[in-house]
Amino acid sequence: MKAIYHAADSRGDANHGWLKSRHTFSFANYHNPERMGFGALRVINDDFVIGGQGFGNHSHRNMEIISIPLSGKLAHGDSIGNEGVIETGEIQVMSAGTGITHSEMNGDDAEAVRFLQIWVIPNKMNVAPRYQQVHMGDIMRPNEFSQVLSPDADDAGVWIHQNAWFSIGDFDKGMSPTYELNNPNNGVYLFVISGEVVVNNNVLSVRDGLGIWDIKNFSMKVEESAKILVMEVPLSL
Repeated sequence: MKAIYHAADSRGDANHGWLKSRHTFSFANYHNPERMGFGALRVINDDFVIGGQGFGNHSHRNMEIISIPLSGKLAHGDSIGNEGVIETGEIQVMSAGTGITHSEMNGDDAEAVRFLQIWVIPNKMNVAPRYQQVHMGDIMRPNEFSQVLSPDADDAGVWIHQNAWFSIGDFDKGMSPTYELNNPNNGVYLFVISGEVVVNNNVLSVRDGLGIWDIKNFSMKVEESAKILVMEVPLSL
């Protein structure tokens, strides 16, 4: 096993008043040549937006953009006719492809929204833009890694144009779950949403990240009840 550890407090920091964001990888005004992504995984932004504010209309091309609300509501609108609210417990994906304009606003005038925005570099360029939103409640299983994203439209969760799989697990203290890679040539990036776990002698706490590769599976020990996001992605593009 090879690994790279990213402590939560080593992330890039942006504070725009209405928006507070932490960047695991280089993004906007945060540039670190040693933090340009992890294989096809290009962006993990941990965003906090105050009530009534958000990202106005802006454009993207040729990127798979995944949003996972952690608290509050996220209102979405785009140039291909989608409009609605994404809530905690849901996952949204937008394939930007040939180009899409969208907005992401706080869906509440008072309560803040916190969400993860994740970008994955696609394996197919200039596709027709598309949007998908799924409630994860029916596919989440306690004390297991539950798949919420894959390359297959017939799988559980959302799908993207990349040989990538995302899973989320809610684990009780003392559990020792194992994750089996779908493709042993891929790498895995773990992101701790809450709690504390140990992986290969690395102690990971809230918002810590760990990239691991050259493995077929990995196990972790749950030291404190934890919610873990596992992002399995190709390492070469």
